[in-house]
Amino acid sequence: MTQTPPELTDRAALRRNRQRVGTENQMPFLHATAQEELQFRLSMVNRSFNAPAIVTGLPQYWQDFLPHARVVADDAVLDLQEGAHDLVLHVMALHWASDPVGQLVQARRALRPDGLFLGVLFGGQTLSELRSALAQAESDLTGGLSPRIVPMAEIRDLGALLQRAGLALPVADSLTVPVAYGKLQRLFDDLRAMGERNALAGRRRGFTRPALFRRTARNYAAHYADSAGRLMATYELIFLTGWAPDASQPRPLRPGSAKMSLADALGSVETALPDQVKIPGTD
Repeated sequence: MTQTPPELTDRAALRRNRQRVGTENQMPFLHATAQEELQFRLSMVNRSFNAPAIVTGLPQYWQDFLPHARVVADDAVLDLQEGAHDLVLHVMALHWASDPVGQLVQARRALRPDGLFLGVLFGGQTLSELRSALAQAESDLTGGLSPRIVPMAEIRDLGALLQRAGLALPVADSLTVPVAYGKLQRLFDDLRAMGERNALAGRRRGFTRPALFRRTARNYAAHYADSAGRLMATYELIFLTGWAPDASQPRPLRPGSAKMSLADALGSVETALPDQVKIPGTD
């Protein structure tokens, strides 16, 4: 029996957060950074893509990224036809998915054989400073914690998700972006401009006491300010790469099938080791 993943995200709240971004705002610097990195990765692939698709929650920032791209929302069921695309990008949205594997599987199905998948999302090191300052402040004031920042996956876990989704030649790599803020409100402004305010299904409803934010700001300044008093924040962007399986792709050789030893390839002498090695001080 297939189990339905628990709902991580309140999709209605996430939709409201994204709608408040509007279309008049300048592109947030982290989305601009993500676009630069994706352009670089595409430039390294010796191939032209004629039928791209982009999955995103903020189409106003991504609709002009690739010519003739089909831009669709990151809904639970992606509006993509099977085998219709030679390139699918999933951008700055996968960290909000209650079923990230399901998103990746749908992206793979939308690809033609040997089509390319590229994804970018926030990784687990993102806002580690804010998480700590918030948790300490809430614990001090209320004696407990409530979900306030979406949990984000680590790079090793995301690489495994690519394999589970059936993508070939999977690669996951990350880019750390350190940012200095003059005051904590500027960090909150950046999150608002990206539609990244709290939309967790398990978040505490109701009015948040101003005392919590004052205490958080004090904690932040006490532990994460540089010598000039600027508040340091870490953002981690994780990039995912995979290919729709195809018979033309390279495959690993079977163990023991190599025609040449590593020693021959390196021009060195191969020394056989005994089956057992005596470790000094043992019986």
